[in-house]
Amino acid sequence: MARRKKGRAISGVLLLDKPQGLTSNAALQKVKRLYNAQKAGHTGALDPLATGMLPLCFGEATKFSQFLLESDKGYRVIGKFGQRTDSGDSTGEIIETKPVNFSQKQLEKALEKFRGDIMQIPSMFSALKHKGQPLYKYARKGIEIERPPRPVTIYQLDLIRFENDEVELEIECSKGTYIRNIIDDLGQALGCGAHVRMLRRNFVADYPVDQMMTLEQLEKDAEQGINLDDYLLPTDSAVLFLERAEIDVDSADYFSHGQAINYPNLNEGELIRVYSDDGVFLGIAEVDDQDMLAPKRLVVTSN
Repeated sequence: MARRKKGRAISGVLLLDKPQGLTSNAALQKVKRLYNAQKAGHTGALDPLATGMLPLCFGEATKFSQFLLESDKGYRVIGKFGQRTDSGDSTGEIIETKPVNFSQKQLEKALEKFRGDIMQIPSMFSALKHKGQPLYKYARKGIEIERPPRPVTIYQLDLIRFENDEVELEIECSKGTYIRNIIDDLGQALGCGAHVRMLRRNFVADYPVDQMMTLEQLEKDAEQGINLDDYLLPTDSAVLFLERAEIDVDSADYFSHGQAINYPNLNEGELIRVYSDDGVFLGIAEVDDQDMLAPKRLVVTSN
């Protein structure tokens, strides 16, 4: 006999404003308990030092979390020059100290190298996995793993402030970009070293910043009996950038049972978000070589 799952079968996306000092998973578990949710996952870890937008997916929304992992993101970062740390941020051990003696003009010239398409070597203190273990676990044991450089794109990099030994930047970038690496590499380029002192994720994809909720507010509202489900965004919010298709009742039944269906004006290989004609989100499909909508991720609905 199958064990009954604990918690509520809720679905949707919560935009958590992650507090400083918590790992992304610790923040997720706290929120999961507040919601008494059966299933939940986060969409791309933020360092314990970092704050800001961390979309949490519940229930059926976890099936589409990959789209958020692969989305563009924006950050505000403060870097401190003159000290390089083993982790690339202020939580690590200082491994090098050098004087800071460059001009703002030299800083602006160095920043030009970090705009556009660049190659990055992921930090050993990242959550990337090697043989099933995140790199940071190896780093804490003093083990260095070879990491090949990876292409990333920096769409926008603005100098906000440069005072004494601190620089403040605003960065918009592609998936897989490590802000700590940018600051560390910038410090190396300027000959003095640097590390991240403050990091905040401003946005993920097109999610509304004003709908972020702090952990403190969620805990307070839960104590007051406020329905936290009202803060959840719809399951399909992670895939709104895809083209939309609406299908009739019969087609919806076939589609929900994993069968490909006919739909006009399709492009092979395209991903489509699919709805019933009464607006229920059924999942996403890929246009196959027969120009049919083939189910790729299906949503289990109460209907």
